[in-house]
Amino acid sequence: MPEIRSAAKIEHLERLIDFVAGHAEMAGFTVNRINEIELAAEEVLVNIFQYAYPGTYGDVGIECRIEDDVRLVLVISDNGTPFNILEVPDPDVTADISDREIGGLGVFFVKEMVDEARYLRQGNSNILTLVFNKDR
Repeated sequence: MPEIRSAAKIEHLERLIDFVAGHAEMAGFTVNRINEIELAAEEVLVNIFQYAYPGTYGDVGIECRIEDDVRLVLVISDNGTPFNILEVPDPDVTADISDREIGGLGVFFVKEMVDEARYLRQGNSNILTLVFNKDR
């Protein structure tokens, strides 16, 4: 399974996103779907860069695989602070903008763009699996 590892720093974001997008493109995903995959991956990665390693440094890994020629599976891992993106409550997007809580929209959009998501804390690792179907 193709994998890339990098220091969890914003200057590596473009290279990591290019890795993910390249696999989606090779698998024949549409441009619109690739854009959604890139946005979801970017949101997860930026959260890792900003919050996983408070006061220290760490790395992040991404594995990509294609399943049955119709799904792109991303496995994003880090050894940072435990954080299950799936437990973040969805914001009330129907509330007036002035009444909404700050933050949380990025995670909400990730959940909206993926077809399946799983989180596992294994040892010291956060392992987030995001599944994107080709046809959506």
